[in-house]
Amino acid sequence: MPQKNLEFGKLGARGIKGSDAVARQLDSLIDFIESPVTTRRGLLARLHYLTRSKRALHTAREHGLTVTDRTLNAWLAGTQRPTKANLERIDVVYRTVRRYNVARHLLKRLNRQGRGTRVEIHPLNQSQVARPHQRAIAFRKINVRRWDRIVAAWTIDDRQTLDDVWTTDVLPDLGSQWGQYEFVSNIGFGA
Repeated sequence: MPQKNLEFGKLGARGIKGSDAVARQLDSLIDFIESPVTTRRGLLARLHYLTRSKRALHTAREHGLTVTDRTLNAWLAGTQRPTKANLERIDVVYRTVRRYNVARHLLKRLNRQGRGTRVEIHPLNQSQVARPHQRAIAFRKINVRRWDRIVAAWTIDDRQTLDDVWTTDVLPDLGSQWGQYEFVSNIGFGA
């Protein structure tokens, strides 16, 4: 049953991959800059975050900020505006560096000295599935104690590894019906 949902949604079920729901929840636990990168305020906030120190700038350059110092200074001064492609790159680099910077702290909060974090798994939405094809899938709670590989995959935005870790390390703890939770409507946890 696990990973056999190749035609997910064929009968009308709605949901997302559990690993995508985990990534979305992890993103919600950290504070990203709310202003869009297309606004002056959002752009400056991201650029200041990425250039606040030599170490921060070095990390940003490692993660894809490839413009020259002269261009970066012109953006910060407001004498030049980044292209649409550069705005998207700045936002991606900002999110990557922010994840990288908070990963260690977030991992410590989620692992809680080996006690782990309680995760609520909300089953997929079957309201559009014909009654004979609906399955009985219940709301589940599970305590996840090993977050290291999950947070590591999330930090570098490696969705395939995150999906592999979620479906092989976490979901089997639900018992024999764990394949029913490969797709979900939501996953919730706090740290």
